[in-house]
Amino acid sequence: MKEELNENYGTLFEQELLDEIVRVGTFKEVPEGIKLIEIGEYIKSMPLLISGAIKILREDKDGDELLLYYLEKGETCSMTLSCCMSQSISEIRAVAETDTKLIMVPVQKMEEWTAKYKSWRNFVFESYHNRLNELLSTIDSIAFQNMDERLLGYLKEKSRINENKIIHNTHQEIAYDLHSSRVVISRLLKKLEEMGKIELHRNFIKIIQL
Repeated sequence: MKEELNENYGTLFEQELLDEIVRVGTFKEVPEGIKLIEIGEYIKSMPLLISGAIKILREDKDGDELLLYYLEKGETCSMTLSCCMSQSISEIRAVAETDTKLIMVPVQKMEEWTAKYKSWRNFVFESYHNRLNELLSTIDSIAFQNMDERLLGYLKEKSRINENKIIHNTHQEIAYDLHSSRVVISRLLKKLEEMGKIELHRNFIKIIQL
């Protein structure tokens, strides 16, 4: 854990803070598709990503999901930080997008480190800033983009995050992430295939040129 922590966070944190993280943190390997945080639960620890990616989802009153943003290595979730600091329940769902390695840090350390370490304060503030920008981008896409534009952006980001031009998601799963219907997504995917941008297969989508 120490070596991987230094590799991903060594330039961000003081050595004393890195030593504390090693001492109190818990290293976890989370397979793709496993839920890390659920809506309505109290958060007892926050993740520091070592590798892989986590998708952060919001749910409406009908139980339909919306993809807010992805977390990647070297990052943490500002919404998790907020819940930790206020000791409130989670309003987001976090699911491993890929096989993920992370260090879980106890919630009790959040306030202590914010007062004790300048590097931790900067990391927290930058995390809030980055996540806010991503949330604004999500809002902009919903408010100002057509669904076909949102779908293109989704496929590009999905391919980048997974470092693969093969996307193993059903039309229904994509519809969930984009808060749309399977019928709409299937129609738009077929249109993209006719334009030569993707290939649709039974169990996957192949990116040709987006």
